[in-house]
Amino acid sequence: MKIVRTLLALTTTALLSFAAAHAVVRTETGLAESKVGASETYRLQVPVEKDMATIQVRMIVPAGVRVTRFLPVPGFVRSVKTDSSGLITEIVWKGRIAPMEFQRFLFSATNPADAGTLSWKVYQTYADGSVTSWDDSDPATPASKVTLK
Repeated sequence: MKIVRTLLALTTTALLSFAAAHAVVRTETGLAESKVGASETYRLQVPVEKDMATIQVRMIVPAGVRVTRFLPVPGFVRSVKTDSSGLITEIVWKGRIAPMEFQRFLFSATNPADAGTLSWKVYQTYADGSVTSWDDSDPATPASKVTLK
């Protein structure tokens, strides 16, 4: 019985470590769920997983989400791309996140009016120019998901 508990604890720790080791968008309080049509503060958390700094983070805003405000991040310069109606479709933060560190980027947005899943695609660029694509293109690099109810 003791072995089973030990194995369960090790498995849980490994799974939690894996789940936390990628770019994740959650509500400000850490939830993966929000309400349709709600104004929400989201946080993008980006850990550095290599032995070199992250120098750029690019996030694609899911269709129907209206980004309204940002919390400034010292040491980072932010730029946005918009569509023909002025809605923000992409956000880029340029700066430096050192190895063994993570950075949080907070922004406010209005959720779409329909229930469903928001898929937040994030592209993390390292100092050597390599890019990790958190966009579901590989099962090892999932896009972050938030469920709207």
